[in-house]
Amino acid sequence: MPISTHEISELEEWGEGGRTTVQSLQYPDEQIWQAKPIVFRQLKEQVDWLVENKFDNAEHAPPVWQVFSLQNKPGAGNVQIVQKVFEGDFEFDILFSSESAGKELTSEDLTREIKAGSEEFGERFGGVFALKAPFNTDKYKKFGRSMFSNLIGGIGYFYGQSVVDRSYAPEYDEVDEGFWEEAAEARARHAEALEGPYELFTSVPSRPFFPRGFLWDEGFHLLPIADWDTDLALEVIKSWFNLIDEDGWIGREQILGAEARSKVPQEFQTQYPHYANPPTLFLVVEQFVERLLNTNGTAAVHKEKLSQSESLASASLENPEVGLEYLRKLYPLLRRQFQWFRKTQKGDIKSYDREAYSSKEAYRWRGRTVTHCLTSGLDDYPRPQPPHPGELHVDLMSWVGLMAKSLSNIGDALGFSEDVDEYRTILDAIEHNLVDLHWSEKDGCFCDATIDDFEENKLVCHKGYISLFPFLTGLMKPDDPKVGKILALIGDEEELWTPYGLRSLSKKDALHETAENYWRSPIWININYMAVKQLHYVATQDGPHKEVARDLYSRLRKNLVETIYNAWEETGFAWEQYNPETGKGQRTQHFTGWTSLVVKIMSMEDLEGAKAAGSEHGHDEL
Repeated sequence: MPISTHEISELEEWGEGGRTTVQSLQYPDEQIWQAKPIVFRQLKEQVDWLVENKFDNAEHAPPVWQVFSLQNKPGAGNVQIVQKVFEGDFEFDILFSSESAGKELTSEDLTREIKAGSEEFGERFGGVFALKAPFNTDKYKKFGRSMFSNLIGGIGYFYGQSVVDRSYAPEYDEVDEGFWEEAAEARARHAEALEGPYELFTSVPSRPFFPRGFLWDEGFHLLPIADWDTDLALEVIKSWFNLIDEDGWIGREQILGAEARSKVPQEFQTQYPHYANPPTLFLVVEQFVERLLNTNGTAAVHKEKLSQSESLASASLENPEVGLEYLRKLYPLLRRQFQWFRKTQKGDIKSYDREAYSSKEAYRWRGRTVTHCLTSGLDDYPRPQPPHPGELHVDLMSWVGLMAKSLSNIGDALGFSEDVDEYRTILDAIEHNLVDLHWSEKDGCFCDATIDDFEENKLVCHKGYISLFPFLTGLMKPDDPKVGKILALIGDEEELWTPYGLRSLSKKDALHETAENYWRSPIWININYMAVKQLHYVATQDGPHKEVARDLYSRLRKNLVETIYNAWEETGFAWEQYNPETGKGQRTQHFTGWTSLVVKIMSMEDLEGAKAAGSEHGHDEL
């Protein structure tokens, strides 16, 4: 039947433009997070009601805005839908004033506070991140503020249950040839179960696309955040280590709650307690220890110069005992994770004909398949084929070395001399074994190792990020002759060097740009940042590689910043990775996680300018 004229009149009155409607609904607690489906369900009910009444001609049909206008049904409920309908241009503010706040907020208050907050942020940004030439102009400052504010804006709190497989199936030991097939069969038994609920305070890689915590991303995120607010970064680290289990494992991807799981394909939801991930949080803790030791003794003088917000942001540095107490509480958890790595990710030296300084220090990522090593963070980067239980991974040994070095410094600061001796012994063994087990003199780089058909050790060299890891993690001395070969690899345009940054896999490699091409050519900012940092270190130390490192550092720093800036200027986005042939951003946009490290890169020393200034000064003296 057609709707009556009276009903149309009522509909038009109910849906009059500019009106606000409220619908109050009651849903089970576990469904409240599904806000979008709930709203769409209510809209559909309204549309269905109109369709059911069968308008007999277009003249009687209401305008579209009325079709999608909700009926006003306010009341009790745990879901409150507020809909405003306008005609023409409009803007409005959503303000919440608690009953205890006293005076209600107004739009004028909000405008004033946004303006004041933006000005304060801009001033403080210039102080914390003192951008160095040639990136100290207004356009780069604007760019830097955008990148960093989006990184900070990605900090959030997550709560819920996690899917974990604690079956500890024997197949997960990965000791037999063909282990990846056996492990796949074990996973197919679906022994996983919900654990928790857990909570996590974390900075996410991308709010629209990756709105959850990633362990190896987090350390890179926190490096610039710690510059801005040390104590905020320490709270995030504390939250991650609150997730550690009795063995020392932390899940590499924190998919907490039904809402988080709805955004992740089912095959990637389950976490496995034998899977590791690069321990990048140690980078941040190490940075904190260095600053804490440097601040000690000057804190009282410096504190007088800080604003209230700055003082709160650096309380653990300005009050050394507070910082040391934080480390005392965190230290047992760091040590537990270190021991977990050494136990669960150990590699096999003794079963094969391998000569090495130490019979203990060798490592292999668990969770390998033929096509991927997701646990390494480098996903599809080429590894030895086929996978073998005797495989050894140079990047993993480098990460364990970084952990040992960091723990040694932390233990030294806390006065744990016996532990420090242990870490230094392990570190010494790792530094020797990196050469004995992974250095290829023929290829001039570090390589993964495997076992060949004759049960003998074999190096498999896919030149790229993997080849640089002992250098990237600071395990090579500036005067090491092998550093020269690493620098040559970095600077070779036929290998890794591009005008936009270091490509992930050598241009000469047979697998360059093949398959999904995720880590097989694109430029990634986190690894490039590590390269820039180590190049700067070598460039500022006396030694045979100083001038080459200085040149590479200056050019790579400039190339990276220009690449990220140009893509941002063109598209308005930070990107997950960058094309090595064009410099264009690609894959995920809104990727203001580790791509925001560009802020730290812009803040690094301008060695090129310093050298030029020194030359001019010398000329004047003549």
